[in-house]
Order: sequence, then structure tokens, then C-alpha cells
Amino acid sequence: MLSWRSKKQGPPRAPKGYRAYAVGDVHGRLDLLDNLLAQIEQDVARRPARRNLLVMLGDLIDRGPDSCGVVERMRTYRHDSIKPYFLAGNHEEVLLRILAGERGVLANWLQFGGAECLMSYGCDPAELDIKNERAALATVSRVIPPEHARFLAGFADTLSFGDYLFVHAGIRPGVDLSLQTQVDLRWIRSPFLETDSDHGVVVVHGHSINPKVEERPNRIGIDTGAYRTGVLTALALEGDSRWVLDTSPSVGTELETN
Repeated sequence: MLSWRSKKQGPPRAPKGYRAYAVGDVHGRLDLLDNLLAQIEQDVARRPARRNLLVMLGDLIDRGPDSCGVVERMRTYRHDSIKPYFLAGNHEEVLLRILAGERGVLANWLQFGGAECLMSYGCDPAELDIKNERAALATVSRVIPPEHARFLAGFADTLSFGDYLFVHAGIRPGVDLSLQTQVDLRWIRSPFLETDSDHGVVVVHGHSINPKVEERPNRIGIDTGAYRTGVLTALALEGDSRWVLDTSPSVGTELETN
């Protein structure tokens, strides 16, 4: 249904008959997610498409106040006209590594948003005995519901959509799309953010914060720093058109196509 397509001259296009809404890094902001989902559903009702995709670009969790609520909201999300897809971010990866019992990552996770995540699950991170890492890991595994862990573990790394590629962080320039590593797909910044190379697709990504959508010929960054700015962004793609929905006071911005 969704497959790689060689980029042709002219503006990039979504697959015929499909519309996608790609959502940037939520980071525990259930309030903003609810707002944006309502806007997306209203947009679908106002101008129906034959098939609508909702693509979450990863980092649902950490930093913001309600990771638990965000995971549960998306785990149970159902809409008659919208099919959700979920991509893994680096924050999901780290939590899953912790839940698998990996040593040496817990302290950093707590510092970079994991503490807020645990609090949303009713666990006070100050009570974790970091010096006894085995016990601390067991506590984290106990407070994260197994259904949430299974849901996060099922996320994909990429989704191709006509002349677009959805991914959390980006891709390694000059490396064939079939040979990209999971580390780069979830973590890369440089040199992906700096290159002007034609990747053969337009990469739609989160991970790297900008105050507004960063639109370049070879990539579109839509992480607008929701957990600290209050702006969660969705990029809509249909045919050769693109438009933006977000949680700022002014929404529904049209983007110029390349």
C-alpha cells in the first residue's frame, strides 16, 4: 500500500487517494495532543479524503507532565476515518532498554525527562535507589503497565508515503535508504540537519526543535518543542499540497510547496 517511490521533477506528492497527518514530538503533553487530535478530526470532517493516516513521529513520552496519559490515549485511539501509525523515537528506545534491564542508562534517562515520565505513572523518582540499579530497574518495570510497554515496543522506525519519508530523527546522508541504521533513524542530528543533499525523498521528521516548522527542499522538521513552548504541530500532506495544524493561537497555516 505504502512504498518507496522515485522522486520526479516538480513538487513532491503524497500517494493518490491518501492524506497523512504527521505529528511531532508530544513529550507528555496530553493537553496539547487532545487539542491537536480534535483539530485533525475536524479537518477530516471538513474536507474528507478517501484514506487518512495519522503518523506519530515518536517521543510520545518524557519531559512533559503526562506521559502515561499520552501513551494510553494513543494506545486506545480509534477513529472511523483515520488510521494511526507509530514511529519510535529515542525516548521510547531508552525506556524500552530500561524495561529490558539494561544497566547504565537509568540515571541519564531520569535527567532528560524520565523523572517526569515516572511521576505520571505514580512513582516518585526521588525514591529510586540509583546506587542499587537492579532494584531501581525493577521499580520502573513494576510501575509501567505491560500493555504500555508492549504498545511502545511495537513502533516502527520509518514509514514511506509517496515522495515523503516519515522518521523520528532523520537519515544518514549518502547512505541508501535500505541501509540506514536504527541509531541514525532515532538519534541523528548532524550531518542530516546541515546537508542540502537530495535524499530521493523529502524526510519529515521530529527530534530537533525549532520554533516553527522548518521546511527545506530535502526535509521538513516539525518538532516545535511542545513540552516547553505549548505548540504541538501536525503537518498534513495530500497530493502536492501541504498545510499545518498546531496548538498555537493561529492554526491552519498553508505551506508553499517546493
